[in-house]
Amino acid sequence: QWGMWYDWAIRSRLEPMKAAARMVKNHLGGIIHAATERITNASAEGLNSVIQKLKYVARGFRNRDRFRAAIYFHLGGLDLYPAGITR
Repeated sequence: QWGMWYDWAIRSRLEPMKAAARMVKNHLGGIIHAATERITNASAEGLNSVIQKLKYVARGFRNRDRFRAAIYFHLGGLDLYPAGITR
């Protein structure tokens, strides 16, 4: 099925269709892997959205070290109340 569609698309006179067919052919391995393994980049996108929100809320950091510290603080998964400290 894929080969028949690809051949038709490449022989067509529609340049956008040819470009789409070439793009799918170039990325076919990744497309099949994503469909069969059901692995997404959702976790990376979630982390990125939190970082972007930190950047927006702070309205800019004084330097990169402070920005990095804020990222570690919010995304580091640290327990703010260790076992020896009572709340």
